[in-house]
Amino acid sequence: MQKFNKHIVQKTDTLKSVAALYSLSTHDLKFFHNNHCKVQDMILIEITRQVELFIPRISVADKSRLVNFGRGNRLVFQPENLFSIYGVVITIENGTHKNELKYETSVRWLKTENRLHFFEIDRTSNLYLNEEEVNEIADLLAYKTSKVLYPLQVSVDETGKFNDIENTSVFKERWAKVKEEVYKEYDGETVDEYCSKIEKILNEPDTLSLLLKNDYFIRTLFFGVYQSFGQIFKIEGIESFPIVSNVVEPNYQIEFEVDPVKDEYNLINIEGHGTLHDERSIYDFINKAPFSLIMEDNPVMNKEGNCRIVHYLNGETLLPESVYLECSMMLQEEKKIAVSIAVINEN
Repeated sequence: MQKFNKHIVQKTDTLKSVAALYSLSTHDLKFFHNNHCKVQDMILIEITRQVELFIPRISVADKSRLVNFGRGNRLVFQPENLFSIYGVVITIENGTHKNELKYETSVRWLKTENRLHFFEIDRTSNLYLNEEEVNEIADLLAYKTSKVLYPLQVSVDETGKFNDIENTSVFKERWAKVKEEVYKEYDGETVDEYCSKIEKILNEPDTLSLLLKNDYFIRTLFFGVYQSFGQIFKIEGIESFPIVSNVVEPNYQIEFEVDPVKDEYNLINIEGHGTLHDERSIYDFINKAPFSLIMEDNPVMNKEGNCRIVHYLNGETLLPESVYLECSMMLQEEKKIAVSIAVINEN
């Protein structure tokens, strides 16, 4: 993030006039500038030959450009009345093998209850795999049977972090109709086997819940960035992401930073960077172990992976306009997930 602003010195500028423009004292302006400029550009008493002055990042002439934080520089999550349609691109790489999935989906806020926000998520387009509409029988079956899940209802906490799937009980009710539609279009042993697998999953709530929690779109959109960023607009913590299928998700140590000034498009910029931070080794992850197979008092953390996430929030509503996440970890080959989400229509 940018650490300071610059003021281009005009002929009529004085130290006092520039300080007043940015609501600073002359002492604070001089102190900040002198701590960021070259020695020959330092201000001694008054502005002399300086071409530009370094100004604190949060000192702007147009106060409407400042992010409207809550207490403790907290980003406030207020999604009431949200309804947006997002374009989604998910890229999955395993070594040199790469697949790209595209679709559109709607997100509608439903209610707030017990300090949780409830949303309805629905697919609003066909699926496209590697730029082509899915047409292989397995892909078509996956798409057709996924209708049993939608509309999907999820709960999200006050930080905007995914909490749980809330309407799993209706999936069985939907299945009869979805199955009937599938058999109208397809038949044969492949269809029978696929439908049998779906029914087995629907009868195992824990397995179904785990699969749904691994939804890359949901987990990226609801990552939980509505937190208190403190005086330096930075926070650091441990976050998990389902880059691999495991009962216990891999942990990443991530530092988030929010720019306290909106950009030229009136967007709030948040960036997070981090590395894998997990006791489990590459071997543990390959074997889907939920915990490290080697017990140590001071374990050496597995750092063989990276995570980067960028949020652009609407400057007025503080709701996501676009989000990009890239997460990787080393298995037998490097696995990388990239998720790109952008509003294509909103009310």
